[in-house]
Amino acid sequence: MALRDEMKALAISAQQASRLLANLSSEVKNQLLYRMANAIEAAEQSLQLANQKDLRLAEQNGMVAAMLDRLTLTSERITGMADGLREVAALPDPVGEITRMWLRPNGIKVGRQRIPLGVIGIIYESRPNVTADAAGLCLKSGNAVILRGGSEALNSNRAIGIILRQVLTDMELPQAALQVVVTPDRNAVRELLQLEEQIDLIIPRGGEGLIRFVTKNSRIPVIKHYKGVCHTYVDEHADLKMAEDICLNAKVQRPGVCNALETLLIHRDIAAEFLPLIAKSMGESGVELRGCVGARLIIPALIPATEEDWQAEYLDLILAVRIVDSYEQAREHIENYGSLHTEVIVTNDYHLSQRFLQEINSSVVMVNASSRFSDGNQLGLGAEIGISTTKLHSFGPMGLEDLTTRKFVVLGDGQIRE
Repeated sequence: MALRDEMKALAISAQQASRLLANLSSEVKNQLLYRMANAIEAAEQSLQLANQKDLRLAEQNGMVAAMLDRLTLTSERITGMADGLREVAALPDPVGEITRMWLRPNGIKVGRQRIPLGVIGIIYESRPNVTADAAGLCLKSGNAVILRGGSEALNSNRAIGIILRQVLTDMELPQAALQVVVTPDRNAVRELLQLEEQIDLIIPRGGEGLIRFVTKNSRIPVIKHYKGVCHTYVDEHADLKMAEDICLNAKVQRPGVCNALETLLIHRDIAAEFLPLIAKSMGESGVELRGCVGARLIIPALIPATEEDWQAEYLDLILAVRIVDSYEQAREHIENYGSLHTEVIVTNDYHLSQRFLQEINSSVVMVNASSRFSDGNQLGLGAEIGISTTKLHSFGPMGLEDLTTRKFVVLGDGQIRE
C-alpha cells in the first residue's frame, strides 16, 4: 500500500472510532485510563528494553546529552507516565457539559454543550512519555488520536502504543482510537497533514523548526507556539529579594523549557542596586549574562547584547538583560520581542500590576511569580496537551476542556418560525 493510502486508511479508521468514543461514559473512559496506567507499570522492563534500542542508535548518531536525557525512559519516568494517566482519569469530564442556557422570547431554550473535536493528530519529538500523556488526554476528552513521534524514539513509542492499544482491545473498544505511526518515513507527516476531511486538529510539540514545518504544510488547523521568549520586568517598586528569587527560579530551575526566563527587564531607578545582586546569583548558578549599554555601565564585564539576543529563546543558561526607563518602555519591549507565551511583572504597586495584566496580551500574564508556573498542571488544569500562542481556538496551556468544542442545543415545545 502506498504511504498516502496507508495514512488515509489510518485516519479513516480513527474517524470511525471517534464516533464511538464521543458517546462513552465517563466511567468507561476512566476505567480505560486506569487500566492503561497499570499496564504501563507492568511493562516497565519491556519498555526499557525498547528504549535502550533507541538510545543506542541515538548515541551512534551523535545525539547531544540533553536530547539523550529527554529520550531516556527511566523507572521514575515510566511511573510518571502511569501516574499521569491516573491523574487524567481523576479529572472532571468536560464532554456533555452544558456551559450556558438561555430562554428566548418565543419560549425556546438555547444552550451550548461541550463535545469532542473528533480526531487529533499529535506530531512530536524526542520524549516518548508524550505518547502516553497525549493519548490519555485525547481519550478522556472523547477524541481519537494519531501519534507520530520522532524517528529517534521509534522503538519506545511503538512499545508504548502496543501496550495502550491492547487495553482498548481488552475492553472491547476499537484499537483505531489510538494509533501510533511507526514508519520512519518523514513523508508520513506530510501525508497526514493533508487529511483535513478525517483529522480535525494538529498539535505539534517540539522545536521551532518542527512547528514551522507542520504549520507550513498542513491543511488542517494547527495549535502552535513557535518559541517561548519569556520576560520578567522588575519594577522600581519591587521587593528586590522577591525579584531575585523569582528571576533565579525562572532562569535556573529548568532552563531548557519554553516557560524559562529569557530576557530580564529592570527599571533604571533600581538597576544600580538590583543588577549586581541578580548578576551575582545568576553567576553562581552558571548563567551567562548579556546586557544592554545601560547594564554594562553598571557591570562592564557583561557580554554586549545584540538585536538577536532580544529575540532569542536560549533554552540554556544564558540571560539577556535590559535597563528600561519606565513601565511603558518595558511594555513596548515585550510587545516588540515577546512570543505571546508568558510575561511577568515583579512590583508592589497594585495599580501598575493591574495595568500589566490588562495591557500585556500574552497567553499567560503573571504578577510576582515565576514564569515556570506557566504549565497546565501548575495552573490547575491537571494535565497539559501543549501550549498555544495562537488565539483560535485556545490560548495558553491546554487541558481537557481545550480538546473539546461546543455545539448549540435547542429545546422547544412546537415553536415554528414566522
